[in-house]
Amino acid sequence: MENIRKPMKTVSGRRTTDGAGVSLVRVFGHRDVEDFDPFLMLDAFDSTDPADYVKGFPWHPHRGIETITYLISGRIDHGDSLGNRGIIGDGDCQWMTAGSGIIHQEMPKPSGRLLGAQLWLNLPAKDKLCPPKYNDLVSDRIPRHNEDGCEIRVISGTYRGIEGAMKGEYVEPRYFDVSVAGGGRWTAETAPEATVFVYIVQGEGVFGPAGGSPIREKNAVLFSKGETFSVDAAEGGIRFLYLEGMPLNEPVAWGGPIVMNTKEELDQAFRDLDSGTFIKK
Repeated sequence: MENIRKPMKTVSGRRTTDGAGVSLVRVFGHRDVEDFDPFLMLDAFDSTDPADYVKGFPWHPHRGIETITYLISGRIDHGDSLGNRGIIGDGDCQWMTAGSGIIHQEMPKPSGRLLGAQLWLNLPAKDKLCPPKYNDLVSDRIPRHNEDGCEIRVISGTYRGIEGAMKGEYVEPRYFDVSVAGGGRWTAETAPEATVFVYIVQGEGVFGPAGGSPIREKNAVLFSKGETFSVDAAEGGIRFLYLEGMPLNEPVAWGGPIVMNTKEELDQAFRDLDSGTFIKK
């Protein structure tokens, strides 16, 4: 195994609509499950036109996953079947454990710019039916660390002894929002066997060993195994979302908003929806 992780796969995804007509980019999803394990899907949104998103994501179910919505700018109103109500604002993160079943809605509100991403994190087979839970991580609770022209917001996991705002109960990813000034470098130690990818929000940079080609914004980059992650920012700097997590190496049965391990479990989830028994007491 080489020490420095190298870019192994770069994906820009495809523009699509979801919910009641929200325009977004599905950066990766069904076809990439094995490569990005334990991460299932990444949707990115960036618009200054409220018509792209105000129809929102009305009430819909989830089971078997966690959804992590990180908003750099904008506003999304949230409600769910647990009785939670809240607002995701600038710099906030919503971490929702669907577990055995939850029904929720996410309704973006007009703003100068809606910029952020929603990540789907798989749950291990033994925890697929865990109790649903909602975590509201407001911006002030997310630690910031500055070093050598870099700013790291520690959403989850640990960085240089700094505990993130969230610690996953089932899968424990490291999730950072990293900004590197023009011409700067950022490195981080990684668990050698973990899956590591970034989504470049703004700017560009060279990842891995020196001499590589720069990779521009609006791309996700999946890395080879290794012990060290490295990026050299271009002159204009770079901002990216950094994700690291141990793969589950389990079968995936995926149907719309529900992700289980077998077709039988998936069929049961939809029978529960039809019979009104989806929400467990």
